[in-house]
Amino acid sequence: MGNAGPIDEYVASMRHALRGPGRARRDLLAEARDSLLDAAEAYESEGLPRAEAERLAVADFGTVPEVAPGFQGELTVSQGRRTAALLFLSVPLVAFMWAVIWRVFPESPHVDEIKPVWFGPLARTVDLLQLSVGVMGGVALLAFGRWARHIRRPARLTRWLGLFVWIQTPLIGAMGLTLAAGAHGPVGFSAYVPGLAVSAVSYALTVWQLYSAAHCMRCTRAISALDSTNLSAADRERSLSRS
Repeated sequence: MGNAGPIDEYVASMRHALRGPGRARRDLLAEARDSLLDAAEAYESEGLPRAEAERLAVADFGTVPEVAPGFQGELTVSQGRRTAALLFLSVPLVAFMWAVIWRVFPESPHVDEIKPVWFGPLARTVDLLQLSVGVMGGVALLAFGRWARHIRRPARLTRWLGLFVWIQTPLIGAMGLTLAAGAHGPVGFSAYVPGLAVSAVSYALTVWQLYSAAHCMRCTRAISALDSTNLSAADRERSLSRS
């Protein structure tokens, strides 16, 4: 970094300030760098030294605290869209796999006698909660896409989506464990290979959903931090102008 020019230093500072999906962040930074290089080449063609041309290009582009919030907003929407797509695709897939498993799993003919009276209502509640997660993912996906022009604060939607997943997923997991305990296993399921395979896929997708939801909240926190930095800088400028 010691031999880096003003543009490389600026892009590095921007990279440090931004949070979001890796590919989307790299694309934004590449676009910013290309714009800065084009501006620097224009200044250089006017006879300015390279270092001075890069400094002017960076000054025209705006400081990191000024520019980063806009970039972070795009990254936050991108993360929200990814999470929504994941929910919309993975939740119905998991529900379908379990529906197939419970149709083919060789249950004991006396299983209904073993299950407590609350088993049925709780199972239906779990199904409805899972359905709500998938529906939420589909609605959010439309909001980030076709309905984007009608959403005033897409970053807030990203945060709500992340919080929704972190509330619903542990709740559904706890209910699922309760159902398993109520069905006493079910008997023989621990040695049923297709069921174990579906369990592994379900756990993997759940971890992925929670990871993606956590990044939603991380992105929205980054926007708040950048906005606070901008407000502090503006306050300092007002104080200097008064003095």
